[in-house]
Amino acid sequence: MSIRVSIVSTRTGDDGTTGLGDKTRVPKDAPRIAALGDVDELNSAIGLWRSAAPPAEVDALLDRIQHDLFDLGGELCIPGWTAMRDEHVLRLDEALAHYNADLGPLREFILPGGCPAAAHAHMVRTIARRAERSVVALSRQETVNPPVLRYLNRLSDLCFVLARFLNRAAGMRDILWERDDQR
Repeated sequence: MSIRVSIVSTRTGDDGTTGLGDKTRVPKDAPRIAALGDVDELNSAIGLWRSAAPPAEVDALLDRIQHDLFDLGGELCIPGWTAMRDEHVLRLDEALAHYNADLGPLREFILPGGCPAAAHAHMVRTIARRAERSVVALSRQETVNPPVLRYLNRLSDLCFVLARFLNRAAGMRDILWERDDQR
């Protein structure tokens, strides 16, 4: 894939269509474009999360994930092109196992929040879930490479685990949900 943008404002989208990487034009509200936009938002949210100065090892992981998501977006942009492989999903599985290893078992639901980096992790988790839903909607109409869906699913799980890890690293406890009769 060697598509480079030299002109940002082409005005070709003024009619409500946008161009894919294979030069076809589709409506801006097409499922493929919705999925692509949600993955782009997810990548941007990770960039914001990284500005909250997570520990270096987490930042390096997030850097790798951002590059993966850019490849994933490219795959969505060019129908028939494959970028995501099982190895991408395996890397997330390994990170999940690593960061979850020392966390205690969950005894209650956790509310989003905590230290700034953990709060960002929770926000990214929800955006990853939306991106996953968009790709599922796309897969009902067009073929989607299976590692794409698995990657987004694992990424949201990893964000949840990283939120817990980051709170713990910051010396904060997870914010536990309390039933109405406990408040």
